[in-house]
Amino acid sequence: MTAPRDGVPILMYHAVARRPAPAAHALSVSPEAFADQMELLHGSGFTPVTTARLAAAWRTGEPLPDRPVLITFDDGYEGVHRHALPVLASYSFAATLFVSTGWLRGPHDEGGAPGTMLDWDQVRELAGAGTEVGGHSHTHPQLDQLDDGRLAFEAGRCREILAAELGAAPVSFAYPYGYSSRRVRRAVRAAGFAQALAVGNARACRCQGPYALERLTVRRTTGIGEFARLVEGRCLVHRFARDRALTKGYAVVRRVRRAATVTRAAVTPGQV
Repeated sequence: MTAPRDGVPILMYHAVARRPAPAAHALSVSPEAFADQMELLHGSGFTPVTTARLAAAWRTGEPLPDRPVLITFDDGYEGVHRHALPVLASYSFAATLFVSTGWLRGPHDEGGAPGTMLDWDQVRELAGAGTEVGGHSHTHPQLDQLDDGRLAFEAGRCREILAAELGAAPVSFAYPYGYSSRRVRRAVRAAGFAQALAVGNARACRCQGPYALERLTVRRTTGIGEFARLVEGRCLVHRFARDRALTKGYAVVRRVRRAATVTRAAVTPGQV
């Protein structure tokens, strides 16, 4: 059995909470909505796999389940442990959690988290239950706007902390905000990650390459009917047309901004 020709749905979640922090509200889902969505996946015959398994299958030709799907969580919100883990466990569903190590509660906390985050014991419990834990940078910056040194630090420090806390180095990464560039992808690969996820709001396919796999955004406003259409690959162009137009426009802005930053850094005070 192999992945369908039209790609694999990779679902991108953030907070799972009844009353999420304001900064996390739009990209959150309620515990009830999450439970309904997982029930739909189960009833529709989908088999969740981890990011590592999908990427390995596409590298080696290893078979995948008939209807593979990925369930991914970004940032490291506490509700993933409180609300999502029991539901995932009830179906024996695999998932991938991407954490910003500087946002998690505990010894590496840098502050600035947008809500209540996981602590390390909860992360270890998730990992012990079969959830793949991947990197999401250390402090969740816009990676494509960083200089080379800081970029290497964000990817490398995240992987270093996860390896120390969990006893195994992570192999998967998700770009904060979904922002990446060729330079960012090279840095993530150099840090030791074997694959990475963007956003894109399209199904993932092998042709995207292991460091630019696309995901589908699940929001607070995603009803169960729309969710069914997302995982089945229906109406994606219409549903995310505005998102894609904004993403393309903002990509141009970001490239210009980065170029201006590099130019300013190259000018010495005497030349200003």
